[in-house]
Amino acid sequence: MPTNKKEGLFFTTIMCFSMVLGMSFYNLLLHHDLHLVSLVVGLIPGFLVAFVLDVFVVGKVAKKIAFALPIKKDRPLALILTISTLMIIGMVSFMSVFGLVMNGEWPADFLPVYLQTWGLNFIVAFPLQLLIVGPMSRKFLRNMQSRALVEDAE
Repeated sequence: MPTNKKEGLFFTTIMCFSMVLGMSFYNLLLHHDLHLVSLVVGLIPGFLVAFVLDVFVVGKVAKKIAFALPIKKDRPLALILTISTLMIIGMVSFMSVFGLVMNGEWPADFLPVYLQTWGLNFIVAFPLQLLIVGPMSRKFLRNMQSRALVEDAE
């Protein structure tokens, strides 16, 4: 896990970008609009919104809740899974609204459409985060940390 602000920024950037890329790809595929232009047009604002939400809202709340739960802090995997799950729930909740807005939809029957969108996003975001993006981002962070240790030793 990140040990300073630089590592935290690196980790958050990699995590957010990868999740937004994966979820953008999925949603465009779901709506039969998978084209490079559509991907790029949605990716940039999606990343910016996700990054701000992660850093200033969802990340803070998820960590606060996770550390308040009776989880043994000496078991990092339990803590990582708890924070990741809370982050997924929070980010899917906010980014599903963002997706509806970006898609130009604000239906009169918003709640059923939102709940369907939320469910469709959650079933992909959960395994994407826990099985691919999370481990990949932590590996990139560990590589960055090990390079920094080697450079400090020289």
